[in-house]
Amino acid sequence: MIIIKLGGSLSRSDSLINCLNAVEKSYQGRAVVIVPGGGAFADQVRSAQQYWQFDDKTAHHMAILAMQQMAVMFNGLKPNFTIAENIAAIQDQLGRQKTVIWSPDVIELDNAGIPASWDISSDSLAAWLGKTLSASELILIKSADIDSRLSLQQLAEQHIVDKAFCDFVATADFKTHIINAQNWAK
Repeated sequence: MIIIKLGGSLSRSDSLINCLNAVEKSYQGRAVVIVPGGGAFADQVRSAQQYWQFDDKTAHHMAILAMQQMAVMFNGLKPNFTIAENIAAIQDQLGRQKTVIWSPDVIELDNAGIPASWDISSDSLAAWLGKTLSASELILIKSADIDSRLSLQQLAEQHIVDKAFCDFVATADFKTHIINAQNWAK
């Protein structure tokens, strides 16, 4: 199984539809779970938290809702893909040969002990999902330029991946790829 995380910033250009088309074309018939970033919806959560000063747990729950909104949008663009909210639903849909868009369930993430912190974004959640589902590969598609010579730690320092990502993938059995969308969806 392959986890493909599509960065939220891809929704600000044609990169998003190009990436969804690439998934549809290149991974047809394979077990694929798409993880949406929060995009502009998550940016609004950051702004609201900064203004209103509510706690990180509230912001975390709102950021998960941002990912859910993106999942709905992805599904609107690719209605032949299906949305699944939790691990059991993902496994069920993969068993039906469906390309799955994950709309994360905040209760499942809370029960898994995922900390409520901006250090953990959809990047780390995609890694958590990959470990939980025993994925063989995790692909993060970003709008940022990716220098393939940089380590994961250096990518985290440059804010290409979130601060917790290295910890989430440290013991993972899957291959990790971080790719610029322009280079991937050709």
